[in-house]
Amino acid sequence: MLQKIKTITVGILLSLPLGGVGGGLCLHAQNPYMPLWEFIPDGEPYVFEDPDQPGKFRVYVYGSHDNLVNYYCGRDQVVWSCPVDDLTKWRCDGIIFESKKDANGQWLAPLDKKGNPAKNARKAKDGTGDVLYAPDVAEVVGADGKKTYYLYPNVQNDQRNNLVAKADRPDGPFTVCNWNPEKPQETVGPFAFDPAAFVDDDGRVYGYWGFGLSNAAELDPATMATVKPGTDIVRNMIGGYKQDKTFRFYEASSIRKIKDKYIFIYSRVTNDGECGLPSTNYTLAYCYSNNPLGPWTYGGTIIDGRGKERRPDGTWVATACPNGNTHGSICFIPSTKPGANYAEYKGQKGSWWVFYHRQAGTSEYSRQACVAPIDVEVVEGEDGYVRISEAEFTSEGFMTEGLDPFTRYAAGIACYFMGPQPAHQEYPNMVYTGSHTEIVRNQYPGAGDVYAPEYNRCPMVNNTAGSVFGYKYYNFSRTYGRDNLQLIMNLETEGTAGTMTVYLDRPSEAEGGIKFATYAIASQTAAAADVAIAVPALKHYNGKHALFVVFSSDVKGKSLCKVNSLVFK
Repeated sequence: MLQKIKTITVGILLSLPLGGVGGGLCLHAQNPYMPLWEFIPDGEPYVFEDPDQPGKFRVYVYGSHDNLVNYYCGRDQVVWSCPVDDLTKWRCDGIIFESKKDANGQWLAPLDKKGNPAKNARKAKDGTGDVLYAPDVAEVVGADGKKTYYLYPNVQNDQRNNLVAKADRPDGPFTVCNWNPEKPQETVGPFAFDPAAFVDDDGRVYGYWGFGLSNAAELDPATMATVKPGTDIVRNMIGGYKQDKTFRFYEASSIRKIKDKYIFIYSRVTNDGECGLPSTNYTLAYCYSNNPLGPWTYGGTIIDGRGKERRPDGTWVATACPNGNTHGSICFIPSTKPGANYAEYKGQKGSWWVFYHRQAGTSEYSRQACVAPIDVEVVEGEDGYVRISEAEFTSEGFMTEGLDPFTRYAAGIACYFMGPQPAHQEYPNMVYTGSHTEIVRNQYPGAGDVYAPEYNRCPMVNNTAGSVFGYKYYNFSRTYGRDNLQLIMNLETEGTAGTMTVYLDRPSEAEGGIKFATYAIASQTAAAADVAIAVPALKHYNGKHALFVVFSSDVKGKSLCKVNSLVFK
């Protein structure tokens, strides 16, 4: 079992001037903000009191666990958390739930809908446990002040599709609390795919779920799992992606309340041709209402995982993985030192964030947790509204001041990667003609610093002629005015000669980019080594700029090199 892992952070404190350790790899706050060996998609963020430090609060992120490698999610769920006043100090609090035994303590066995043995290898058998998909958590505070946490782990097993578990701590362990008293392998309640739960200010409880069709119900607070007697399930709460052209609900139900407005966050299928791009469900959208069960008003997109970007000629392009799924939500994190996206909520200073995941590698089964700042505006009253800004898809994560040039980063934190031809999906895989991230699994041995460089490799690979990858954004205030600057890149050349060109702001001069370095890549293969590229012109640029690396060669379709990491000095 993965135990609680404590980390020592040597990276950037968000409230301090940009700093870092020039030689070591720093991976604590940028996207992905969890270690690069960890794959936690579907993240639901909440701020809860730290049970070990009363009066102190932590951000807890509950997600599924992409450790099956060749299929979505995993058979355990873990939680990661960090103190609200330092969003660099993430730690794994360990496994919080597994679904392996029935109500009588016997190993679960796969059954079909008729109660006969099933052959589905993904279902629990002899201790393997159910596969657990995107979860949610709800906190209930009793009249005596005691806090109870309810986990909705999204078991996609016919007998336990509606499983609910509870714990006395936000980091578990969670124990199933809705077994069917007559059938020890079954649980009771209406929940199905991608459950979400919400406890309102008046103590009433609501649940949301669905795949393609959205459903909701008021729950019985005595069970936190079953429909409240005398009420009915609301079917088609908002329009599904096959039903309308506006809401276009797909999956990933999530619910929040801000002031007097209820905000429903979900994965939306875009219309084909929307922004001039093909249809995708790789977006998080929101709608809002004056009531927890609607009716709802569509709000807009919160984050588009494709990194869509408008070109000077008015056309749109996907600058990252062009398709996939996403799931997440929004969270206000109080802080005594809020960043650029400063806000006030419930009398506290802090910032609003959207938590989501990116598709990494070449399949849909290695998703990584990301975050971006957002602005949230709520106007109260019957005719009020909610406005949530659309977040930009960047490498910054919590580092809203920009990446530190004097810190070495894994190249795979790139938020921008394109090839000579657009990438496309052959489900469940992505087909790239150029640069993309490479996943390195099984790096972490189970002990030690989870952010140590030897465990956090994520290179950029398939860097063919016409490829580009990049980072939004670096903060070059620390390099401004300095002489003898160098860009140090750790490369593995792959036998194809060519040129690597580095730009600021845009990936070509035709688009307004600033070319400030070139490097000739030899035709020989060579093991990983640091190469130093003189960048004297960098001294003239201050503040935040995007950084792009572009590859050219007379040889088409062959990778020039693998890029492991980069740092300025």
